Amino acid sequence: MAPSALNGVKIIEFCTTISGAYCSKLMADLGAEVIKIEPPVTGDEARRRPPFQNDDPDPEKSGLFLYINTNKFGITLDPSKPKGKEIFERLVRQADILIEDHRPGEMEAMGLGYETLKKTNPGLIMMAITPFGQTGPCKDYKAYQLNISHMSGQGYLLPLVAPDLDRPPVQIGGNSGNFDAGLTASLAVMAALFWRGASGKGQYIGMSKMEALIAMQRVESVTFPNSGINMSRKGESLRMSGNGIFPCKDGFVSIVTPEEHQWQNFMKLIGDPPWSKEPWCQNRFERGNHAEKINAYILEWMKDKPKEEIFRKGQAFSVPVAQVNTAEDVVCSPHFNARGFFVEIDHPVMGKLEKFPSSPYRFSKTPWAVARPAPRLGEHNEMIFQEKLGYTTEDLKIFKDAGIL
Repeated sequence: MAPSALNGVKIIEFCTTISGAYCSKLMADLGAEVIKIEPPVTGDEARRRPPFQNDDPDPEKSGLFLYINTNKFGITLDPSKPKGKEIFERLVRQADILIEDHRPGEMEAMGLGYETLKKTNPGLIMMAITPFGQTGPCKDYKAYQLNISHMSGQGYLLPLVAPDLDRPPVQIGGNSGNFDAGLTASLAVMAALFWRGASGKGQYIGMSKMEALIAMQRVESVTFPNSGINMSRKGESLRMSGNGIFPCKDGFVSIVTPEEHQWQNFMKLIGDPPWSKEPWCQNRFERGNHAEKINAYILEWMKDKPKEEIFRKGQAFSVPVAQVNTAEDVVCSPHFNARGFFVEIDHPVMGKLEKFPSSPYRFSKTPWAVARPAPRLGEHNEMIFQEKLGYTTEDLKIFKDAGIL
């Protein structure tokens, strides 16, 4: 078997739900050894999040949990108990990286803060993921993705483009905000790992989910401090005509024509209609002022055409147009299937899953692979505690009876 990119890197994940788990998943997919710690009996909250196979709310059948925990080992442990704390410390002593997402001060209250842990593992990289970071007036606040999305300013910009500000703001769909935070955290951890390779020193990383989403906004987040322009979900008025999401016969298409040649090509695509020759269509400024009228004409042209036809014709005319794909469209996509993006994976409870998302990157020397499905609750307790830490079967029984495992 070919070597993996992060072969030999050892990670302890002490997180719940998405962001921390996705951070460590990205590294587990690259070959790092990730040991996921879950609370005894109840397990990670993500186990109770949909979607569930056959709508059966079994904690071993959550599609979300399965996806964000593939390629990990799973154990149960309660570090708030003295013996659990001792076991946790032993695990961290052997690790390169610890990823945790508890509220500020909680790890320290258990005697497991960075200053304590680094005494026995000076090379430890510790990533702490919280809604608002480890400092500042909001550091102790709890938050869901909805709160973070709007406090970051992201929600105020959505949906883009909205016809006016009377349309209430929304959050981005699905769990994107939590996944974006996990992606940002993985980049920071990888940078710290690279620096440790050069310096031999570990470090502490405190990450704010809210600031991760601000960073994801890129241009919008810096427009006001640099230009005095307060961006909103209306977008720029000059971009409103012929741009955005449009309904068609069997769904939606996305069209973007910021450049004049793209607009002209779009007009050729729809047959150079007479209204496109009117004075109010001759430049971006005038088109912006008459966006509502223009978009009505575009909607009329699109209403009886399938999205595949619009997409293909758009390609032929060099117009930036794309289909708005449903989950079914993605799974059935000839492109994704030709690239082998979806793979088979066997799970002891869910059985064979024939369409499991793999990796967006292709390594020529250290390929991505499914080493193991997401762990069942406590699946690797015996392997980790006995083989790695030397505890006996009797020890594990005592720990379990005491609520430690």
